[in-house]
Amino acid sequence: MARTLDVAIHTVRRDTFVEAAQRLIVTEGYERMSVQEVLDEVDASRGAFYHYFDSKGALLDAVVERMVDQATTRVEPIVTDSSLTATARLGGMFTGIADWKGERADLILGILDAWLADENAIVREKVRRHVLDRLSPLLTTILRDGRASGEFSVSAPDEAARVVISLVLGANETASQLYVGRRAGTVEVDEVVRVLGAYAEALERIVGAKPGSLPIANEALIRRWYA
Repeated sequence: MARTLDVAIHTVRRDTFVEAAQRLIVTEGYERMSVQEVLDEVDASRGAFYHYFDSKGALLDAVVERMVDQATTRVEPIVTDSSLTATARLGGMFTGIADWKGERADLILGILDAWLADENAIVREKVRRHVLDRLSPLLTTILRDGRASGEFSVSAPDEAARVVISLVLGANETASQLYVGRRAGTVEVDEVVRVLGAYAEALERIVGAKPGSLPIANEALIRRWYA
């Protein structure tokens, strides 16, 4: 008879591996982290690890998905606050995610090189789909409310939500590449400000917001990240 899987135990144990990987990524980076170090951290066997993950890359996938879930949970109270204008909620969503990243800079930077590597293209695509699934409903509600209040002139809020998220994901990848370039000394901070500012301008045009009404490309924050 097939063994019945206890979902609760399975989830807790899997999360233990993910949490251990996050700690190791912060202290030494994803590339230097080994599966054996993760096993030592949680006092588990290699067989237990491969029960949940088929590779180190799959563990990275789980770490990043967990980050997406945590960031989304962080901004949900702002996004769903009906006492705020749609513009404030949309701006709050982006600044809230940026603040969340800023508080976990060591973790973000620890996976940066691995995240951009060609061999992790599948991981990036899976995460893109996860972000779309998590943020689309929230963003759709904001755009509908903004259209009703006259703050946004977007004609198709549901479809525009997916376009906006795709733009933001593209901006995030570009920002990561610029950071690598900045670290290598091939990119100036002023260039980063211009490029990310262009994404902010494009977003405002997509949703039909007033120019400068969405504070999603804070120059001071950009210069602090890319100093």
